[in-house]
Amino acid sequence: MAPPARRSRVPSADAPRLDITGRPVRLRTLDLDRFFHPRTIAVIGASAVEGKPNNGLWRQLRTWGERAGATVVPVHPTQGEIDGVPCVASVADIDDHLDLAVILVGDAVAVFESVLDHRPDYAVIFSAGFAEVGADGAALQQRLAALVQAGDTHLLGPNTNLNAFETFRDDLPGPTIALITQSGHQGRPVFQAQQFGIALSHWAPTGNEVDLEFADFAAYFADRPEVGVVAAYIEGFKDGRTLMLAADHAASVDVPIVCIKVGRTAEGRSMARSHTGHLTGSDAVTDAVFRQFGITRVDGLDELTETAAMFARTAASRSADATADSTGARPLGVCVYAISGGTGAHMADLLADAGLVLPELRAATQQTLQQWIPPYLRVSNPVDSGGPPSTDERGPRILEALIADPGVDLIICPITGALDRISRPLATDLVAAAATTDKPIFVVWGSPDTSDPVYTDVLLPSSLPTFRTFHNCVAAARAYADRRAFRARYESPFAPAAVPALLERSPAGAAVEPLLAGAGALDERYAKQVLQAYGIATTTDLLATSATAAGRAAATIGFPVVMKVCSPDLPHKSDHGLVEVGVASAADARRAYARLVERAQRTDPTARIEGVLVSELVTGGVECVVGLAADELFGPTVMFGLGGVFVEVLRDVTFRVPPFSRREAERMLLEVQGAPLLLGARGRSPADLGALADVIMAVQRLALDHGDTIAEIDINPLVARADGAVALDALVVLHEPT
Repeated sequence: MAPPARRSRVPSADAPRLDITGRPVRLRTLDLDRFFHPRTIAVIGASAVEGKPNNGLWRQLRTWGERAGATVVPVHPTQGEIDGVPCVASVADIDDHLDLAVILVGDAVAVFESVLDHRPDYAVIFSAGFAEVGADGAALQQRLAALVQAGDTHLLGPNTNLNAFETFRDDLPGPTIALITQSGHQGRPVFQAQQFGIALSHWAPTGNEVDLEFADFAAYFADRPEVGVVAAYIEGFKDGRTLMLAADHAASVDVPIVCIKVGRTAEGRSMARSHTGHLTGSDAVTDAVFRQFGITRVDGLDELTETAAMFARTAASRSADATADSTGARPLGVCVYAISGGTGAHMADLLADAGLVLPELRAATQQTLQQWIPPYLRVSNPVDSGGPPSTDERGPRILEALIADPGVDLIICPITGALDRISRPLATDLVAAAATTDKPIFVVWGSPDTSDPVYTDVLLPSSLPTFRTFHNCVAAARAYADRRAFRARYESPFAPAAVPALLERSPAGAAVEPLLAGAGALDERYAKQVLQAYGIATTTDLLATSATAAGRAAATIGFPVVMKVCSPDLPHKSDHGLVEVGVASAADARRAYARLVERAQRTDPTARIEGVLVSELVTGGVECVVGLAADELFGPTVMFGLGGVFVEVLRDVTFRVPPFSRREAERMLLEVQGAPLLLGARGRSPADLGALADVIMAVQRLALDHGDTIAEIDINPLVARADGAVALDALVVLHEPT
């Protein structure tokens, strides 16, 4: 059979549009239904030899394909049949259109190249030995990427597995978890959670992500009506912007994403690189992007499973989040209901330590509870029934009263499982109560006996989010509260109305282009001109090129003044004694000029010295720092922190990746540990938070306009006063030409 004509992939009408810096502003469109529901599958390298890995993989694909109604064809040059299924020597011998080619052979790149002539919609490369193993593997992966780009076939892998073709239980109630992993082994515990009644519907093992990546699957899963949550184990994202776009899309359709992201430590980042060959990026920036786009980050596989299951099982209750106002200001109210005062106190302590609010129940609620609970037990929150009231007709009435309290948004009930006569009716009542309300009810099964019928027959078959540890329950409650607040405040930075601003430079961006035409650092004078063009207030400065001019400039500005060497080659002036503060007279200014120039020449005899900048002395306020740096994964990234010891020693900073809303800029100000200083702690006047947010938004606009040109911006210090913010110093560094 003659192969169909090869065609190059060309951008379609709905291809991703790029912003000024070359990053996409929308995801590409893929028909992943064809991947997950193929009609014809070729298994290249299928083996008839019992015990060989390729024999087991062939059988897995055959079983899955036949159950899905697909035709599965083994491909082998010498085998006549495998397990009674006729074998073909080449994909060229398959008459039907090929939806999926699974490549199990070692020389996968050569086979993939030959397969491309027959234009399957999708292919999977199982084998490893690519970017995860070093330079030679990286070169092989680059060749593979070039083949993908030139052809029509989308590729999963390489260095992946066949978890996408697992058989999922179809007898469990949804909504379901859709799983994305870069390690099949790490996804296995989530898959096995089906044994505990947790429904899964999809698994995408992305491997090295030469083509298909996390973002493709996350967006696809978010659009599936049966999916309630996307769970992921990720070692490194392929592209920071596509991650943001996928998370934004999931937020727009209200599907949470819960993710383990390897790389909190240098050791973790190193292992992730060796495993997948990905850039892992700065973990602090990744953390910030997760907060920015509502991704819940967890650490353990058990926490991933139970938090994802919680979101799936509370999908219906998310409509009840209208209890939060439009700013998400009213915190989630958590009520602890226990049969033991000690258990309730322990849970309450952990919840409060996690920043969750346990409101005192309304007086009317407490009066109602006192009808059913002995007067010597607590009913204000936590609520302690003491045990017996939870075993009879009082149990449902207690739950009804808790649910009815307007300050309660979430109920948590720990069950120790010590006595069946208490735990069984309590669990049964909890399941029944959950069916009457959109308010979530979380249960902790604290007993080590997971064969207890109360656990296996009452809790697991129910839709109640059920946890095995207090820690996982508290983490899930925190995630639920954060998600609730996120939904109330989120504004998509990629909404159609916002996209035009990403595609063209602002008037300020066009105005500063001449200043940004070179490479390396700008001197402070020009750096401040860039800031001024974007509306950022700076000190009043005059450049002096002689001692006499320095005296006149100081007198013009008004004493005392600050004097600094102005040189693009000496950006870190304070480190070399090239700044003098409190110069109090014209004579002092002249002498200071001579000292500063002489020090600069000694520091670097080759440095270009433009003169000495004479600046007004600004006192009072809170010293802050706003910066812009290029992250290897996300590109231009905006940073905010408090100056001095907070940034130099404590690293008390926070990040956002453009584009982001003004509300996100305002949130940055309150995320740092030193935020109380901005709010007026210890008798200080509160800083002008609006002015600080203005500076952050201006730096973001700079990043959007010139993120491909500017490598670094450092506004330090930026003094926040009661009536504005002013940049005392500024550094702008341009990328070297490539």
